[in-house]
Amino acid sequence: ASLQAAAARTLRASPAPRARAAVMSTKSPPRVAEGAAARSMSVGDMSTELQGMRARMEENEETRLMMQALRGSNINDNLKADDGVQMDVVRMRRSKDADDQLPLTYKPEQLKSYFRKRPIAVLTRVLQILSRSSNLALGVVADWFAGNTEDIEVRRAAELRRTIISLGPFFIKLGQALSIRPDVLSPRAMVELQQLCDKVPSFDSGLAMQTLCEELGVSSPADVFSEITPEPVAAASLGQVYKAKLREGGDEVAVKVQRPYVLETVSLDLYLVRELGMILRKLPGVAKRLDVVELLDEFGGRFYQELDYVVECANGVRIREEMRVLPKVVIPKNYPQFTSRRVHTAEWVEGEKLSQSTADDVGALVNLGVITYLTQLLETGFFHADPHPGNMLRTPDGKLVILDFGLMTEITDDQKYGMIEAIAHLIHRDYALIGHDFVSLDFIPKGTDLEPIVPALSRVFDAALAGGGAKSINFQELAADLAEITFEYPFRIPPYFALVIRAIGVLEGIALVGNPQFAIVDEAYPYISRRLLTDESPRLRAALRYMVYGKGDSFDVDRMIDLLQALEKFAAVKDRGDGSAFKVDGVRGDTKVGAGGNFVGTRHV
Repeated sequence: ASLQAAAARTLRASPAPRARAAVMSTKSPPRVAEGAAARSMSVGDMSTELQGMRARMEENEETRLMMQALRGSNINDNLKADDGVQMDVVRMRRSKDADDQLPLTYKPEQLKSYFRKRPIAVLTRVLQILSRSSNLALGVVADWFAGNTEDIEVRRAAELRRTIISLGPFFIKLGQALSIRPDVLSPRAMVELQQLCDKVPSFDSGLAMQTLCEELGVSSPADVFSEITPEPVAAASLGQVYKAKLREGGDEVAVKVQRPYVLETVSLDLYLVRELGMILRKLPGVAKRLDVVELLDEFGGRFYQELDYVVECANGVRIREEMRVLPKVVIPKNYPQFTSRRVHTAEWVEGEKLSQSTADDVGALVNLGVITYLTQLLETGFFHADPHPGNMLRTPDGKLVILDFGLMTEITDDQKYGMIEAIAHLIHRDYALIGHDFVSLDFIPKGTDLEPIVPALSRVFDAALAGGGAKSINFQELAADLAEITFEYPFRIPPYFALVIRAIGVLEGIALVGNPQFAIVDEAYPYISRRLLTDESPRLRAALRYMVYGKGDSFDVDRMIDLLQALEKFAAVKDRGDGSAFKVDGVRGDTKVGAGGNFVGTRHV
């Protein structure tokens, strides 16, 4: 069921996949793919149908929970720890032997060698885990024998969250990472895990200041900061933050200090869970549905990056430079000279959470956020991998702030071009090419025979994008087609695309609060049009030709006007943060643009 839901969400709501448009000549009309549908659609048609589809999907509880989870609607973003929360760490003495040290990057074999020499530390951690989780496990077993299994995820949710938090940063971050994986967890489990609060009790500030001095090579914090708060302003599982003022220049900054023994605890937990995964890999029933080791290795590599504040600082410097093209977007300045592996110093930015703001321009800032993330995704290829409502602020002067760049992911050129090409294929309903898109973007393994899947894809997309609104859809038939795709083929959501869905979903969730008619298609299309109309790469030249000529040799005037009007909106959003730049009754802003095209958007001027 979760695989079906994952496929449904991915197919319907994501501008996913990659195309074969690279093989299309720009000198002759694109070739019609065999098996492609006969009727293409406009962007306006797609937007209308997807809005109806979204409303109909939300009538189903499981699908509604899935959409809430992917939008981050249930994320616990409290500033303080829940009452009674405690967190275990493993205290280990560091070896004086230079050849017997914990790796600072994720190296599974080196971790195995390191902890096999430390059986006492391993046993201590195993006992901690068993002790913390025993009450939950006994409760679940009791429910099972009593036959109370239907609502077990609901009744045990709070206990599960407390247990995970008490087990420390590895389990907290793993739970949060899995909360956006509909191909791994059920919708209910996703929702419950998103309520994990990363805020835990702070550790001793004296110890934090000692760490700061050791890391920055100073005798006192006063050597670097003329002012620093005596206690942290926020504390999380990995570290805690102090507000300070630099002695050099007087800038107000946020100083993050890593919690003691985090690296040791996370490393040991990774080692233990990976050893368990190696055992599960040998069980055919589990291995066929989920490779725990592969999932853990992907997660572990990212987690180690987040533990190194030098990497986070470098990410912040790079993303700040790349986002200069968007003047209404604020990326805090980073200070590499006052940053080390366990101490990070960045500009302090005042603002309110975008998700909690009642300002009139929240909708416009969400539209700007869509442009920002699409710029990262499809242009720079350096994508913010930890988007959630708490990382997006509105400044008092109405700018969009994006915070926390400990987790980033690289998007390849092949993936960037592929997602744009796939949108053209979807609009023209070229399902044979969309099948290749799924392979190219790692939704389906290379070498898979796609011929049998095209009819099922055709039925799914035709149902989702049919005229007459979502009420005309037979969801039982649609579910059957999705089951055919997800169970007969090794369909999976690639890790990078789970992050893409999450980023766009979070923005959609914020926007829908103030504007129930918000449609992500309308907000994404201006950026897509800009890339198609201005990028001179051969693949996007071919994709542009395909967009306006389709499968024949007839020039589609209305589609070209759509592209040009969307480009006009892109300029308005990018340069002025004007998210209300929609065409209404032939007028966009103060300019008459006529009735050509149908790119009208979802907000009135």
